[in-house]
Amino acid sequence: MSSQQTISPESEKPSCGSTLEIARQQLREAAPHIEIESGIIERLQHPSRLVEVSIPLKRDNGEVDVFTGYRAQHDDSRGPYKGGIRYHENVSSSECVGLSMWMTWKCALMDVPFGGAKGGIVVDPQELTASERERLTRRFAKELHDEVGPNQDIIAPDVGTDAQTMSWFMDAYSVLEGERVPNVATGKPTTVGGSHGREKAPGKSASHITRKASQYYGKNIDQLTVAVQGYGSVGANAARTLDECGADIIAVSDVNGAVYDPQGLATDEIPSRKERPEGITVPKRAERIANDELLSLDVDVLIPAAVGNVITQENADKVQAEIIVEGANGPVTPTADSVLCERDIPVIPDILANAGGVTVSYFEWLQNTNRKQWSDDRVRTELESAMTRAWEDVRKAFEHFNVSWREAAYIVGLERIAQAKRDRGLWP
Repeated sequence: MSSQQTISPESEKPSCGSTLEIARQQLREAAPHIEIESGIIERLQHPSRLVEVSIPLKRDNGEVDVFTGYRAQHDDSRGPYKGGIRYHENVSSSECVGLSMWMTWKCALMDVPFGGAKGGIVVDPQELTASERERLTRRFAKELHDEVGPNQDIIAPDVGTDAQTMSWFMDAYSVLEGERVPNVATGKPTTVGGSHGREKAPGKSASHITRKASQYYGKNIDQLTVAVQGYGSVGANAARTLDECGADIIAVSDVNGAVYDPQGLATDEIPSRKERPEGITVPKRAERIANDELLSLDVDVLIPAAVGNVITQENADKVQAEIIVEGANGPVTPTADSVLCERDIPVIPDILANAGGVTVSYFEWLQNTNRKQWSDDRVRTELESAMTRAWEDVRKAFEHFNVSWREAAYIVGLERIAQAKRDRGLWP
């Protein structure tokens, strides 16, 4: 018997400054710029469905622990729900709802035919053995079996999960279905239906948008100085791609601190968080600095690619970068956004900059559906084309409405969602 319950969306009581409240605030700020019915805005402030499950896990020592898991499904007007699952001790229902809203905007902005979802388990993955992680994932797949599917809700990796997690989830779901269903999950290993380029996609898109934004503000890539906070999957790939294009990456960081070299770092010689979990190394000539110092370096571009809420009202006035490109989800708080706006520091939003992940996830879903794998070159070309189209759509809205880059991105996405809701109508 499933230990699952549906939570009423109205039971969500987000704290001030929470992911959910920020997502709702950003929605309300973008809405007045376009013609959209108030009823649609009200509906988009709530998820269509929020599920909570209990997940029993038999530990390697024989003891049984029970963990809590969530799946928030925000909106499916434009297609099946789509979004990651994260394993983290701070996962909450409110956070999942807020993140699912961001996924809805991101999919619409990229014109990908998906809606937004997000889920996770309240657990510290570092405290699980590999076999425990596998059993927990497979049981989570069982508990969510009726809620997900290739045409209903497609999962993807997020914080604390990876390609292996997706493979286990897909396999468990397939066993329950009695047939192989690769397109229930994206971000899988290529050996079981994953797409080439998926892991690097968010970083690649962040670097692509950084180049577009720099060109827009009259900066040449070969004279660009960049600082990257968070040298994980997004940050490392963004830094290395920009480095290859001629930019000077003068500082990078992880949770243990930052390394800095005003002459430029050789990013291919600095292992990422995944490549060296114990922390980034300090190359010759470079010096170690605090993470807070990295955020205030005098650079052309700052890419916060670690976690949310790192640039706040308290430190926004210390930022010296001329452009901020959000690599992580929600690294700049709304109050910091206001400070940066007053200082004429443009912020390129996360729903545009790191949208490469969901875009290549869509490519993977297409490949799985058609049972045909694309080449690495095709994935790269298609991603670059998609990011360029999205940039142009946002640029036009930015100039037409005379708003911030974030508001422009929301306007583009919101118009597409609103039109889909109008065309589909409201069930009586």
